[in-house]
Amino acid sequence: MAKFTLIQNPTFKTDVMLPTVGGEPVKVEFEFKYRDRAELADLYAEWDERHKELGLKSQEVGLKKFTELLIDLQVEQLSAIVAGWDVDEAFTAGNLRILVRSISSAPRAVLEAYSDAFAKARLGNS
Repeated sequence: MAKFTLIQNPTFKTDVMLPTVGGEPVKVEFEFKYRDRAELADLYAEWDERHKELGLKSQEVGLKKFTELLIDLQVEQLSAIVAGWDVDEAFTAGNLRILVRSISSAPRAVLEAYSDAFAKARLGNS
C-alpha cells in the first residue's frame, strides 16, 4: 500500500524543456520550492500585478528599459520558485540572470513546468 503524508517535501524535482537558439530544446532537471495553495495564490497575484504595472510602463520607458525591467521581474520570479538545477554552471543569482537574459522563452518554460507539476498533482489526486 502506498504511504501518503500530509506534509509535503520542501522541494521537488521535475524536468524542464529549455529552449535553445537554433537547436532543439534540452531537458534539464530543476529542483523547485514547494508552496501550498495559499502561498501560490499570493505569489501568482503579486506577479500578475507586477506584470500589469510593467505593461502600463512599456510605452513610457521605451523598449530597452522595459526589457531590463522584465528581466528583473523574471529573475525574481524564478528565484522565488527554483532551488537548484542540473546545469554545468552552479545555481547562483548571477547564473539565473544569465539564463533569463540569454533566451527570452526560458523563463516561461521554467514557470510553466512549475505550474504543470502542481496541475499533475491535482489530476493525480482526483
